[in-house]
Amino acid sequence: MTTRRGALRRLAVALVCASALISAPAAADDVEMAKNAGVGLGSAVASLLYVPAKTLYAFGGLAVGGLAYAFSGGDADVARVVLEPSVLGDYVITTDHLSGERPVQFFGRKESRVERYDEERYASEDRDVAAAPDGW
Repeated sequence: MTTRRGALRRLAVALVCASALISAPAAADDVEMAKNAGVGLGSAVASLLYVPAKTLYAFGGLAVGGLAYAFSGGDADVARVVLEPSVLGDYVITTDHLSGERPVQFFGRKESRVERYDEERYASEDRDVAAAPDGW
Protein backbone atom coordinates (compact mmCIF):
# COMPACT_ATOMS: atom_id res chain seq x y z
CA MET A 1 0.00 0.00 0.00
CA THR A 2 2.78 2.42 0.76
CA THR A 3 4.29 1.92 -2.68
CA ARG A 4 0.99 2.70 -4.33
CA ARG A 5 0.67 5.97 -2.33
CA GLY A 6 4.22 6.88 -3.20
CA ALA A 7 3.57 6.29 -6.88
CA LEU A 8 0.43 8.45 -6.75
CA ARG A 9 2.36 11.23 -5.00
CA ARG A 10 5.13 11.10 -7.61
CA LEU A 11 2.53 11.17 -10.38
CA ALA A 12 0.77 14.15 -8.77
CA VAL A 13 4.07 16.02 -8.37
CA ALA A 14 5.01 15.26 -11.98
CA LEU A 15 1.63 16.52 -13.20
CA VAL A 16 1.94 19.72 -11.16
CA CYS A 17 5.46 20.35 -12.47
CA ALA A 18 4.45 19.62 -16.06
CA SER A 19 1.43 21.91 -15.87
CA ALA A 20 3.58 24.66 -14.35
CA LEU A 21 6.09 24.38 -17.19
CA ILE A 22 3.40 24.27 -19.86
CA SER A 23 1.42 27.19 -18.45
CA ALA A 24 4.39 29.49 -17.74
CA PRO A 25 4.35 31.26 -21.16
CA ALA A 26 0.58 31.42 -21.06
CA ALA A 27 0.77 33.16 -17.70
CA ALA A 28 2.75 36.02 -19.25
CA ASP A 29 0.16 36.31 -22.03
CA ASP A 30 -2.60 36.24 -19.44
CA VAL A 31 -1.01 39.14 -17.57
CA GLU A 32 -0.81 41.21 -20.77
CA MET A 33 -4.39 40.29 -21.64
CA ALA A 34 -5.55 41.24 -18.16
CA LYS A 35 -3.72 44.57 -18.44
CA ASN A 36 -5.35 45.29 -21.81
CA ALA A 37 -8.74 44.30 -20.43
CA GLY A 38 -8.23 46.63 -17.48
CA VAL A 39 -7.30 49.56 -19.71
CA GLY A 40 -10.28 48.80 -21.94
CA LEU A 41 -12.59 48.67 -18.94
CA GLY A 42 -11.11 51.92 -17.68
CA SER A 43 -11.76 53.63 -21.00
CA ALA A 44 -15.35 52.38 -20.98
CA VAL A 45 -15.96 53.67 -17.45
CA ALA A 46 -14.29 57.00 -18.22
CA SER A 47 -16.40 57.31 -21.38
CA LEU A 48 -19.56 56.77 -19.34
CA LEU A 49 -18.76 60.02 -17.54
CA TYR A 50 -17.12 61.89 -20.42
CA VAL A 51 -19.59 61.25 -23.26
CA PRO A 52 -22.60 62.95 -21.62
CA ALA A 53 -20.51 65.97 -20.65
CA LYS A 54 -19.03 66.37 -24.13
CA THR A 55 -22.42 65.82 -25.78
CA LEU A 56 -24.09 68.46 -23.61
CA TYR A 57 -21.26 70.86 -24.36
CA ALA A 58 -21.58 70.20 -28.10
CA PHE A 59 -25.36 70.76 -28.08
CA GLY A 60 -24.89 73.95 -26.09
CA GLY A 61 -22.29 75.08 -28.62
CA LEU A 62 -24.68 74.33 -31.46
CA ALA A 63 -27.38 76.45 -29.84
CA VAL A 64 -25.05 79.35 -29.06
CA GLY A 65 -23.39 79.07 -32.48
CA GLY A 66 -26.79 79.25 -34.15
CA LEU A 67 -27.68 82.33 -32.11
CA ALA A 68 -24.32 83.89 -32.93
CA TYR A 69 -24.94 83.26 -36.62
CA ALA A 70 -28.42 84.79 -36.43
CA PHE A 71 -27.45 87.85 -34.40
CA SER A 72 -24.37 88.54 -36.53
CA GLY A 73 -26.47 88.81 -39.63
CA GLY A 74 -25.41 85.48 -41.08
CA ASP A 75 -21.67 85.78 -40.50
CA ALA A 76 -20.36 82.21 -40.58
CA ASP A 77 -16.99 83.20 -39.11
CA VAL A 78 -18.69 84.37 -35.90
CA ALA A 79 -20.58 81.08 -35.60
CA ARG A 80 -17.43 79.09 -36.38
CA VAL A 81 -15.65 80.61 -33.36
CA VAL A 82 -18.27 78.99 -31.13
CA LEU A 83 -18.90 75.81 -33.10
CA GLU A 84 -15.34 74.55 -33.63
CA PRO A 85 -14.33 74.24 -29.97
CA SER A 86 -17.68 72.83 -28.90
CA VAL A 87 -18.48 70.38 -31.71
CA LEU A 88 -14.99 69.22 -32.71
CA GLY A 89 -12.87 67.11 -30.37
CA ASP A 90 -13.04 63.66 -28.84
CA TYR A 91 -16.38 62.16 -27.89
CA VAL A 92 -15.10 58.97 -26.23
CA ILE A 93 -12.10 58.08 -24.11
CA THR A 94 -9.99 55.43 -25.82
CA THR A 95 -7.18 53.24 -24.58
CA ASP A 96 -4.74 55.58 -26.39
CA HIS A 97 -5.96 58.42 -24.18
CA LEU A 98 -5.48 56.42 -21.00
CA SER A 99 -2.03 55.20 -22.00
CA GLY A 100 -0.91 58.77 -22.75
CA GLU A 101 -0.29 58.16 -26.46
CA ARG A 102 -2.91 60.74 -27.40
CA PRO A 103 -4.22 63.71 -25.43
CA VAL A 104 -7.93 64.09 -24.76
CA GLN A 105 -9.32 67.04 -26.70
CA PHE A 106 -12.49 68.19 -24.97
CA PHE A 107 -12.30 71.51 -26.79
CA GLY A 108 -11.98 70.76 -30.48
CA ARG A 109 -9.53 72.55 -32.72
CA LYS A 110 -9.61 72.76 -36.48
CA GLU A 111 -6.14 72.69 -37.93
CA SER A 112 -5.04 76.01 -39.26
CA ARG A 113 -4.39 76.67 -42.91
CA VAL A 114 -0.70 77.18 -42.14
CA GLU A 115 -0.40 73.70 -40.58
CA ARG A 116 -2.25 72.12 -43.51
CA TYR A 117 0.00 73.99 -46.00
CA ASP A 118 3.14 72.81 -44.20
CA GLU A 119 1.95 69.19 -44.27
CA GLU A 120 1.13 69.40 -47.98
CA ARG A 121 4.47 71.07 -48.74
CA TYR A 122 6.47 68.45 -46.85
CA ALA A 123 4.50 65.66 -48.51
CA SER A 124 5.24 67.11 -51.96
CA GLU A 125 8.95 67.46 -51.09
CA ASP A 126 9.01 63.80 -50.05
CA ARG A 127 7.44 62.83 -53.39
CA ASP A 128 10.04 64.94 -55.26
CA VAL A 129 12.91 63.26 -53.42
CA ALA A 130 11.46 59.80 -54.05
CA ALA A 131 10.98 60.58 -57.76
CA ALA A 132 14.54 61.92 -58.25
CA PRO A 133 16.96 59.55 -60.00
CA ASP A 134 19.82 58.07 -58.01
CA GLY A 135 22.85 60.27 -57.65
CA TRP A 136 20.94 63.56 -57.37
